[in-house]
Amino acid sequence: MNLALIAHDKKKDLMTEFCLAYSGILSKHNLVATSATASLVAEATGLDVQRFLSGRQGGIQQLCARAAYNEIDLVIFLRDPLPDDPGQKDMLELMRLCDENSIPFASKSSLIS
Repeated sequence: MNLALIAHDKKKDLMTEFCLAYSGILSKHNLVATSATASLVAEATGLDVQRFLSGRQGGIQQLCARAAYNEIDLVIFLRDPLPDDPGQKDMLELMRLCDENSIPFASKSSLIS
């Protein structure tokens, strides 16, 4: 499966912990992520993660293109519930494309991290 990993800046440590905890499972799949998330996860876990651009430089749009062509099987998004994120429009587009292509989109936010 092709799994996309996305994490807002305040959730990158949580994404790294998640990937460490599930590295045995994740190692059996193709992982893609925006630049900073990919770097942190790969460094912490040793997993092979394909790096896209940062979210602000077009990485979410790259994920949108993959979703549009049904090249993503699952999106895991750890989000900050109070983001200062100009890329919200791109994330909404990714969610829409996932809905249209029946791609599961798992999102987790919490005011307590």
